[in-house]
Amino acid sequence: MKAIIYSKYGPPDVLQFEDVEKPAPNDNEVLVKVHAASANPADWHLMRAEPFLARLANGLLKPKNTGLGADVAGRVEAIGSNVTQLRVGDNVFGEMPLNELGSFAEYVCAPEELMASKPAKMTFEQAAAVPLAAFTALQGLRDKGQIEPGQRVLINGASGGVGTFAVQIANSFGTEVTGVCSTRNLDMVRSIGADHVIDYTQADFTQTGQRYDLIFDAVGNRSVSDYKRALSPNGICSVAGFTSLSRLFQIMLLGGKKVGMMKTAKANKEDLVSIKELLEVGKVVPVIDRCYPLAETAEAIRYLETGHARGKVVITVAHNQT
Repeated sequence: MKAIIYSKYGPPDVLQFEDVEKPAPNDNEVLVKVHAASANPADWHLMRAEPFLARLANGLLKPKNTGLGADVAGRVEAIGSNVTQLRVGDNVFGEMPLNELGSFAEYVCAPEELMASKPAKMTFEQAAAVPLAAFTALQGLRDKGQIEPGQRVLINGASGGVGTFAVQIANSFGTEVTGVCSTRNLDMVRSIGADHVIDYTQADFTQTGQRYDLIFDAVGNRSVSDYKRALSPNGICSVAGFTSLSRLFQIMLLGGKKVGMMKTAKANKEDLVSIKELLEVGKVVPVIDRCYPLAETAEAIRYLETGHARGKVVITVAHNQT
């Protein structure tokens, strides 16, 4: 089968489109014939080994796991002996464990507990755009942010992969949502449910005098003092992204109880089912910027790294060569 692999750290040029052995599922796994996957910042952080902490997880000098791709949507082709919920032929979507990435491939083995039936009305591309970004948004808002109905919530980076899900998930909790994005994305962010939008090229949300009960920052480009200035007295800021290690350490050292990094999003069946329910009733609709064929995954990652993707970047997998 064909897959994207990398044997050394570096820019997207290190990604190779190669023939590799087709995997076989372990007892608790399903073999998925991949129809679509999607790219996330986790992919390029691991590919480049940036920040350096990434090497601690995947090898100091070269990657131990040579595959990339967390999100997957496809059809079950084989099942392990202990699989009870899924059957051969089921259309599924879900997320690979972050230490076992590999969905940029024609086939991948995934734990049954991290897969769910694909919503019938969604395409494989739409389903593949969901898991990691939606987990990040949901867990950042709910667990770190302690979101509650009626709150004033601000999403910084509202037009990106995580941000587009955060706007919609915050809206589903019955909050008043303000989205921060660039000029070209204002209409899109409104269309997915933001009650208010702020064009960051024209205004600084930390200087408007508005106060928010919850700030969810998918970018992580502001100082702790900036966040605190924009928070209500009992407000919380949940930071999902960071632009530099110095910014990360500042948040960890100075954030206190009001400003903090959310934990790395963890894939789990309960949250996947909750997200699936939001998808099925139309409260969450994936926003897809571009689709690239599997052979052009390096170009997809290169585009994602620009930081200008509107929603998600999806990898499509054709099977006419096998």
